[in-house]
Amino acid sequence: MSTATDPQPQTPQQQPPRPPQQPATDPLLTLCLVIVGAVVLATAGYMCVAHPSLTGPIATVAGALAAAVGVAVAVCRR
Repeated sequence: MSTATDPQPQTPQQQPPRPPQQPATDPLLTLCLVIVGAVVLATAGYMCVAHPSLTGPIATVAGALAAAVGVAVAVCRR
């Protein structure tokens, strides 16, 4: 008696093609955030120069905002 063999070679299962990956962030959104950040920094700088008594409160708020942005970036990258 003869044994039956499969005439076709065994091939690994082919995976479906992956869709193209989109960037993690939209470039337009990044540009808008950079522009807004620059305007806020310029305004804070002007306020510190024009009104020296506001330097302390502005520095406090700037530190809190920097910490919040740092936490947000860390959470997004995780």
